[in-house]
Amino acid sequence: MGLKPHTRTEKGRFREERSDAKARNLAQTYPEFEKVPPNTTLGQVKRRLGTSSMADTRKALRTEQRKH
Repeated sequence: MGLKPHTRTEKGRFREERSDAKARNLAQTYPEFEKVPPNTTLGQVKRRLGTSSMADTRKALRTEQRKH
């Protein structure tokens, strides 16, 4: 079973979501991913949006969704 999105690693840092995480799984925690095709990976979304962090990716998705 995987870690929850906001758990800390052994070094005390918050873990990052893996770039191979599927949008369908991310949508269970992050509502911004609900309109992303389910088999799309986080890495693909980040490349398309030109973002590097989860926070920036979520912000860009919210901005993109407001435009449509």
